[in-house]
Amino acid sequence: MKKIGILFGQEKTFPPAFVERVNSKVGEGIIAEYVSIDKVIQGDFCGYDVIIDRISQDVPFYRAFLKNAALTGTAVINNPFWWSADEKFFNNALMTKLDVAVPKTVLLPSNQHPDDTDENSFRNLKFPLDWDTIFDYIGFPAFFKPFAGGGWKNVYRLEDRDDFFKAYNETGQLVMMLQEEITFTEYFRCYCLNRSDIHIMRYDPSQPHHLRYVQDPKPIEQPLLSQLTEAVLEINYALGYDFNTVELAVRDNIPYAIDFCNPAPDADINSVGEANFEWIVEAASEMAIKRAMDHKSGQNNLTWGRFITQFVNNRSMELIPS
Repeated sequence: MKKIGILFGQEKTFPPAFVERVNSKVGEGIIAEYVSIDKVIQGDFCGYDVIIDRISQDVPFYRAFLKNAALTGTAVINNPFWWSADEKFFNNALMTKLDVAVPKTVLLPSNQHPDDTDENSFRNLKFPLDWDTIFDYIGFPAFFKPFAGGGWKNVYRLEDRDDFFKAYNETGQLVMMLQEEITFTEYFRCYCLNRSDIHIMRYDPSQPHHLRYVQDPKPIEQPLLSQLTEAVLEINYALGYDFNTVELAVRDNIPYAIDFCNPAPDADINSVGEANFEWIVEAASEMAIKRAMDHKSGQNNLTWGRFITQFVNNRSMELIPS
């Protein structure tokens, strides 16, 4: 019996719909259920061939459990090792090597010393930083956000230098990045599952959360649709994520990748809407079933991005198969 599990937290709509959909599609050889953990012993198989991870970003215990599960052959979606190493500033830097348009971005040290450090811990860091060059490069207005954050937490929109220093003084020990504002004419949020199934949604980030997914959207012209699809595939092949969303802002007919490290993206019917919810439940169930059928005991069943498998080892920039 192949077992598919979903690991989740406060979600109420996607997990039960996913389990029900998988079980409606398969016979006696595969079953889907909520992950149940009563012990975690080093090197022991957890009993699940596939686990969809929706919560380990918030619960370190679950992240450690998933790494142990992956070690013993579970296909964990998304790869918990890469997810632990990944962050938004590196992703932006990687895109500059792959010809995916991204906003100009700089990394900044935390405003306050981390715990158990003092000025001697930063003797390699010049003070003050070269603020003139940084501000000239980014320009204003600009966005100021954590280099590894999410959920729009601690995100500032800044009009000028005074705004910046006021915000910087509020960020404490957070490592932040300053990013060019992209004034866009169109904005999209795109699901990408299994690095192949793409669902492109018109999105308005200026609206309240439950109104951001545009209802009755106008069609996307084919040249732009091709650009969006290519960018989404490029990003997810590079990072190796099988369950992700990518946000793209269009300026001067060029899609800029704004936010593309969302390995536990919103999938609640009350925010994404019924049609988008149906797509994600169907695509996720199909992916999980295929991964369970392809699962082989005693081997690494994780997905690794082309950055790891090709870019580092072979210096290859071709991250999407031809």
